[in-house]
Amino acid sequence: MRKSFKVGGIAAVVLLVGGAGFAVMASKGEAPKKPGEEAAKPALEFVAGEVVKPTLAAMPAVVEFSGPLVAPGTVVVRAKSNGTLLNLAVGEGSRVHAGQPLGQVDLEELRHRVAERSASMEAMRAQMEQTERTHKANVGLADNNFIAPTALETSRAAYEAARANWQAAKAQLETMQVTLRQAALVAPINGIVSKRHALPGEKLAAEQQILTIVDLSKLELAGLVGTHEVARLQPGMKVQVKVEGTDTPVEARIDRIAPAAEPGTRSIGVTLVLPNAKETFRAGQYAVAKVVLGDDTPRLTVPLAAISRNSGQEQVWMIENGALARRIVTTGRSDAREGRVEVLSGLKADSQVLAARFDNLREGDKANLVAAKSAPAASSAGSAAAVKVAAASAPAQQ
Repeated sequence: MRKSFKVGGIAAVVLLVGGAGFAVMASKGEAPKKPGEEAAKPALEFVAGEVVKPTLAAMPAVVEFSGPLVAPGTVVVRAKSNGTLLNLAVGEGSRVHAGQPLGQVDLEELRHRVAERSASMEAMRAQMEQTERTHKANVGLADNNFIAPTALETSRAAYEAARANWQAAKAQLETMQVTLRQAALVAPINGIVSKRHALPGEKLAAEQQILTIVDLSKLELAGLVGTHEVARLQPGMKVQVKVEGTDTPVEARIDRIAPAAEPGTRSIGVTLVLPNAKETFRAGQYAVAKVVLGDDTPRLTVPLAAISRNSGQEQVWMIENGALARRIVTTGRSDAREGRVEVLSGLKADSQVLAARFDNLREGDKANLVAAKSAPAASSAGSAAAVKVAAASAPAQQ
């Protein structure tokens, strides 16, 4: 009897709980679900700020490239011959003028070589004069048939060879004299001494570097521009240059554009000239150049965040007829400052586009555009729902 009573009690509790569950579903107006039946997925809701329409706007193109400033007027003063550097009259940072003496090199060895070339030239001249006299005598003898014609030709060849040797010796002497004049350490241009490569007392070899002089009156900036952008640039265009350490951009002009792309890259070199008469800037400073290309054509644009990529294709998500739709688009110009990008194809002016990226979106899911709800109202609604569920489940606990 006790076992029967326990079994009957358990059955009653099961029936009571089942009845309570059915009552709760009935109070919510829901019919009991059949086995295997899934609940209908609710529609996604987006507020007005998350859905936008494409707008027409001008899209000025901006081409940027950067690099260090370079002084094209840079000259390296080199030793023209072997010798000892006796002294240097200038140091790093010294301003020099063209023709100004920079120091002194011991050129005694070079002077001896000049004297040697001079003596060699004199010997060649004496030999030439001797062969010339002999040839003239042979000409007179040949006129009287005292020597054979072949002997006359031999004397003429000897004279011409001696004259050629004298001319070669004379040219060598002139070359050595020019080297002696150029061996003097004088400034070739106006500028500032950038670096000293040798010290007084050092033994110099021919073509060894002694000083580097930089002319800062004109600087250049060489950068790389993509092959898809370089067609918009032309020599003479104005460029705004922002140099590190300064707050205000300065104006420069494009001087030249390379005729071919750099090997291994799809970039072409662009060089601009920056006037620097006051020597405000220095060679080696990093600078960013910006070319702004005006645009008078209204273009269909969307926010940059609306564009996503899938399998190498650009796409946007839209709301069409109350459902999500994915559209492949082709983009054009972009403006990072305004945060917008041009859409060349794939959208219409009245399309409703999701203005940001969302995860787990599936094409065909229901979607609606709703008004934004305030936080307090949403909280009150959630509290009311919780109270209702608690009240419905209270009898089951009894």
